[in-house]
Amino acid sequence: MPPRRPQPDPGLSPSEWHTQELLLMREVMRGIGRSLAPALVLREMLHLMSELLGLNRGRIVLADPAPGHKSQPPTACIQHAYGLTQAEVARGRYAWGEGITGRVLATGQPAIVQDIDAEPLFLFRAVERSHLPPVTVAFIALPIEVKNVPIGVLACHRIRSRQRHLNDDLAVLRAMATLAGQLLQLEELVAEQTRRLEARNAVLAQALNTNSARYGLIGNSPPLLQALNELEQVSQTAATVLLLGESGTGKELFARAVHLASPRRDQPFIKVNCSAIPDALFESELFGYERGAFTGAGSARAGWFEQAHGGTIFLDEIGELPLAMQSKLLRTLQEGTLVRLGGKQEVRVNVRVVAATNRDLAREVATGRFRQDLFYRLNVIPIQLPSLRERREDIRALALHFVSRANQAHQRNVNLASDALARLEDHAWPGNIRELGNLIERLVLLADRPLLTAVDLERFLPQSDSALDTGRADSPLPAVGPEAAAGPALAPLEPRSPPPTIAAPLVRDYAWAHSHNVDTLQAALAQAQGNQSRAAQSLGLTLRQFSYRLRKAGLR
Repeated sequence: MPPRRPQPDPGLSPSEWHTQELLLMREVMRGIGRSLAPALVLREMLHLMSELLGLNRGRIVLADPAPGHKSQPPTACIQHAYGLTQAEVARGRYAWGEGITGRVLATGQPAIVQDIDAEPLFLFRAVERSHLPPVTVAFIALPIEVKNVPIGVLACHRIRSRQRHLNDDLAVLRAMATLAGQLLQLEELVAEQTRRLEARNAVLAQALNTNSARYGLIGNSPPLLQALNELEQVSQTAATVLLLGESGTGKELFARAVHLASPRRDQPFIKVNCSAIPDALFESELFGYERGAFTGAGSARAGWFEQAHGGTIFLDEIGELPLAMQSKLLRTLQEGTLVRLGGKQEVRVNVRVVAATNRDLAREVATGRFRQDLFYRLNVIPIQLPSLRERREDIRALALHFVSRANQAHQRNVNLASDALARLEDHAWPGNIRELGNLIERLVLLADRPLLTAVDLERFLPQSDSALDTGRADSPLPAVGPEAAAGPALAPLEPRSPPPTIAAPLVRDYAWAHSHNVDTLQAALAQAQGNQSRAAQSLGLTLRQFSYRLRKAGLR
């Protein structure tokens, strides 16, 4: 038991006792202002009751949680106390209705024992009589209620011979019991709210970790899950990954997923688009250069491989890499070293390589446009990414994601009706996820009503997509361009005749890479007198798409 502190002077005047009461209330309220933790506030309250008013050995007895079995009676124990030893606190356990404390719990009525020696119901369980002063000792117990239901007891000892009215002590104790109930109720409300938030956070965390949105990849179709499973199986290794699939299937997101799932996740992730780098700059961009390596090289520069040291480098459109660079890239992949342009020393790099292409590299090797040894070096872990036609069950979730993103980006409030989502699921999507995202952004920007139906979508979707809806790349397409009129043999052109102008569609369709054969491309070029821009326009293609088809056909 802690050393006995000096008790308040029993000869205090009523005004001085009132001052002590106000000091007690002020300090308790100050404690609540500092912390809402009941354990701290309640113990300080019991401490001040003893030091300022002489209400000693205060304790707060709280009911235990519901018993595990119905046959077990409810019990209560001392949870907060001042002036009691640990052994006394441990002994302070009461059954419902047992002794004075148990009766207050069971009935919800206060109890005042003027002389604990003369009361047969007083148990002396927590504090033995020999540890109390050898004078007449009173005991006061008041219920602590929450929503008019007793949940505990505020109790204390009181020297009966004090010159202070019992009613004054009861008034203070009633205020303290009410305050204790409010604090305990607030603690329960906070605990309940915390449990709800934790449960909600757990649900959200589980949702983020589910197959519907792993690494930012939305969907749970079997082809997508298979690709993700293969990705996670090899993510912990340093093996080269080759991502295969059509354009617009999300190769960059998959490459980033490989990086995020690997131990290199905190290191750099460098993206290189091989189709966007001029042939003359490939070496300097990938491997860097030394000062004076060429005109304008005023200082040395680290290339993309050096910048990705310790992390991952993503080589997109690897099939566009020139043959001259393929041998240098092969050496870097095999040896883990590079030599800057104009340099003489080898630089060692530790880089995880993820490559991607929509070309058939095996066919490119057969035609001599891609090195066989580099193909074998890249084709260590090939992962085939599914097209959107193979993931039709993911189209709805992807569409809703793109709608939400576009609404936030452009401060709009556009939504899709269920029949509109069903119409999107029926479309062939030759441009895959990129086409879907672009279409949704157009819808959000050009929509003239907040809710779009399937009828509203028709003016945004390509008008002639019956052949594409079969979901096959080799589906027969309607004849396009001059081949439809002239046939295989082209009629001679009139000299100086102006090329025909064909109106381009308002919304350009996504077409397959093999949508136009060699004869059609040659006929369009001849009709446009060699002007690729006009030839592309006549076929409903962009210049980039037309040039890509020329390369695929071997005409460039």
